[in-house]
Amino acid sequence: MLAGTACGAVGKRVWAQEFRFSVSDFCSKKCARAAWSPNDPEPKGKVTAGSKTLDFCPPAHSSCDWIGPPDKYSNLRPVKFYIGEPESPLEQKLRTLRQETQDWNQKFWVNQNITFHKEKEEFILSRLKASGLKERDENGRKRTLTAEQMADFYKDFLCKNFDKHACYNRDWYKRNFSITYLMGLVAIKRIWRMLALKRKKTVN
Repeated sequence: MLAGTACGAVGKRVWAQEFRFSVSDFCSKKCARAAWSPNDPEPKGKVTAGSKTLDFCPPAHSSCDWIGPPDKYSNLRPVKFYIGEPESPLEQKLRTLRQETQDWNQKFWVNQNITFHKEKEEFILSRLKASGLKERDENGRKRTLTAEQMADFYKDFLCKNFDKHACYNRDWYKRNFSITYLMGLVAIKRIWRMLALKRKKTVN
């Protein structure tokens, strides 16, 4: 019980620190790399936007999206989307689409990265075995292959996953276009709402 409480406290501090960079992180698709290797346990059950997103609860006075640390498996930063009060049907539609896109993106890259690391390890082991070498050297260190040797694996992996990546890119652009379109509509609605309030105050 104490361990869980401590972990929750640490998680909140991490989220708070990441919030300082929330604007730049949210506008950028690039994500920092998280330390992960095939030896780490794989996620079990349904892959979602990450437990960090679900566990963290922003303070009541918060009025912005909160950006979390990179996910261990996907390297993507989870976002806790702000829910306005009141939230219009259009704003709710935008937030729902952004959340669905985050979950879809998370699931794709978790599965893709795990597959990549597994096949990479299998390729290295097969090449070492063909050369009569064991996985580790005399000092217990893990053997690696040269960049030239690994080039064959990277080329083969990209070729095998070309169609999958093409479908992902197509869906990614479709989703981002829809999100950008809805964001534009929401921004226009808010401007009109603000102008209407100013006009009402002027009349009064």
